[in-house]
Amino acid sequence: MWELIQSNRRKSAALIVVLALVLAGLGLSIGWGFGGEEGGYFGVAVAMVVWIVMLLVNLAAGESILLAAAGAREVTHDDAPQLFNIVEEMKIASGLPAMPKVYVIDNPAPNAFAVGLKPERAAVAVTSGLLAQLNRDELQGVIGHELGHITNRDTLFMTLAGVTMGAVILLADLYLRGMRFGGGRSRRSDSRGGGQAAVIMMVIALVLAILAPILAQLLYFACSRRREYLADASSAQFTRYPAGLASALEKISGAQHGELEVSRALAPMFIVNPQAAVGETTSVFSTHPSTADRIRVLRTMTSDVSLAAYETAYQQTHAGHNVMRAATTQSAQPLAAREAAPAAETAQQQWRAVQNLVQRTAGYFAIPCDCGVNLKVPQNFGQPAVACPKCGQQHSLPPAIAQA
Repeated sequence: MWELIQSNRRKSAALIVVLALVLAGLGLSIGWGFGGEEGGYFGVAVAMVVWIVMLLVNLAAGESILLAAAGAREVTHDDAPQLFNIVEEMKIASGLPAMPKVYVIDNPAPNAFAVGLKPERAAVAVTSGLLAQLNRDELQGVIGHELGHITNRDTLFMTLAGVTMGAVILLADLYLRGMRFGGGRSRRSDSRGGGQAAVIMMVIALVLAILAPILAQLLYFACSRRREYLADASSAQFTRYPAGLASALEKISGAQHGELEVSRALAPMFIVNPQAAVGETTSVFSTHPSTADRIRVLRTMTSDVSLAAYETAYQQTHAGHNVMRAATTQSAQPLAAREAAPAAETAQQQWRAVQNLVQRTAGYFAIPCDCGVNLKVPQNFGQPAVACPKCGQQHSLPPAIAQA
């Protein structure tokens, strides 16, 4: 696993450098077209300032921004004991130094994502639909995948690469808008042939403004797709049950019908891109490999669930191509698969528990009555007890609600 993390770091650094060069080249050509050589240096400086400001904002509060954008609410162990237990199990299996924070998104579409520039700042968010539709093994597979992203430092890469790509797109968009409304006129003097050079640089800038965002996205998406495979491999290793993640991906992919509306910046972070069409095949513009392909690799794994076994399964389903470095697979020890866990709850019990969780996070306290009714009491009720509207039974309320 350490070799995998180190390999990811090297490739991430190389990709960030390439994206930064694309950004600097775009700034140089735009500035040169408007102000000659001095303008070119100024353009690079502006591009770097934009990148640094966006980066500082994300480094300071990137996790909070993404979680807030997704409508995620933090939950406690008392709110969701099974979810917390699974996260803790995967935290131990992955070797993370700290327990990630746990969030729930009130949305019926099953999905999940992780954030965290450092493992100590990590958080995992799941939708209520995921909790309602997945059994324990499937949920463990999803959490293992998300913690795999954190362990492999993918969440850091996604932030850095996403910010750099965003700066390229922002700068290109501003330039194209300026060309549209400003008529594309250079502000530099036409003396000594400077006007001709400026026109040439403006043409180059125009071409770069069109192509640079596309190139940046292609680089970003290509690396992102590979990291999804690696997170799947990590999940298989952490859970020792790849069939759980495979089954979860089948359910998640089949339930994406547009209920989960998220921004283009957040969508690639989910285990299945909620903006991708159901059954979509892999293309150069895909943020994820096709779900069917990921499932096929996981289903090919049998008794051994190590990283080397995942690499073998990948090669069997991809005409001998590899997804991991030889140093990573050669150091991987065989790891025996486990049996499926017995079902702990019925589907109805699971759905009811999720509804109670969602209501608690929304500010309501759930009280089950002996007659089968679930009472939903607001947190600021301010009374010592509440009567069941069906059978009349009195239910005492916790002091925090009774004294609100």
